[in-house]
Amino acid sequence: MSASPKVIHVTTTVQKKGIITLENLPLQVGERVEIVIYETSSSPESTYPLRGKPVQYDAPFDSVAETDWDILR
Repeated sequence: MSASPKVIHVTTTVQKKGIITLENLPLQVGERVEIVIYETSSSPESTYPLRGKPVQYDAPFDSVAETDWDILR
C-alpha cells in the first residue's frame, strides 16, 4: 500500500434495489480498493421541508410583541 492512498469521490444514484454501478474509474486491473458508502439526501424536500408550501400572514401590519414593552403599559 502506498504512503498516501488515492481518494476518488463519485456520486451516483441507486437504479435497482441494492445495485450501484461505477464506471470509468481511474484504476488499473488488480488494484485493491475499499468502498465506503455515505447516504445523502436525495431530494430538496428533505432538506427544506417548507419549500413550496403556502405562506399566510395573519395581520401583517400589526405590531409585533407590543405587549412585551413595559413602557407602553
